[in-house]
Amino acid sequence: MQKEAVIVAKNLGKTVETGESQLTILRGLDLEVKSGESVAIVGASGSGKSTLLGLLAGLDESSEGKVILGGESLTDLDEEGRAALRARKVGFVFQSFLLVAGLSALENVMLPLELKGDRREARLRASEMLERVGLAHRTQHYPNQLSGGEQQRVALARAFVSSPEILFADEPTGNLDHANGSRVADLLFGMNRDAGTTLVLVTHDLKLAQRCDRVLTMDSGTLSEGETSADPQEISACG
Repeated sequence: MQKEAVIVAKNLGKTVETGESQLTILRGLDLEVKSGESVAIVGASGSGKSTLLGLLAGLDESSEGKVILGGESLTDLDEEGRAALRARKVGFVFQSFLLVAGLSALENVMLPLELKGDRREARLRASEMLERVGLAHRTQHYPNQLSGGEQQRVALARAFVSSPEILFADEPTGNLDHANGSRVADLLFGMNRDAGTTLVLVTHDLKLAQRCDRVLTMDSGTLSEGETSADPQEISACG
């Protein structure tokens, strides 16, 4: 049975003003991601990977073209509408964790459910997710009391707690050492597989990318199928 596309980009372009000139970051880009598929986007620093992810997730607006996310055209939505769509269908994992400093681990994971109005089940489901990522003993600790690996595991729990249809991950292991990065990667792919979530992963790490169903390479604002021929360590060194 053919799975439907839950992310569609058509002729997507992004240009920004830089003083008296313009910088084209993305140009004429087309992309389809099927339901339940995992897609990695790799490429050198500055190639446009994170810009593309921001456009696909509705965190930024394109200069041209359109994005259809979960069956809805982001082009036709205002900022409030895009935020509401993300709250219903999208989870995020970022390189810098982006936990709320004044909230405990449990409260950070509860937050997406509370914002959706699911306060009744928020504490129970958040506790279950923290147990899933091995942090049941850390529920009342604040981000500054947690290691980097623990913070990213809290971020994973927060991303999956609302059962998103689509997960966007931007360098999820980029700030972690090898051991913590491996653990977070195993959790990410395990939880994603169990939930049947559609995953779009931006990374410099080819080994991480190769765990996805497809690998796309970003170069000079365009996408091509397959991984880059560059050495993985060279890509990693790009930052």
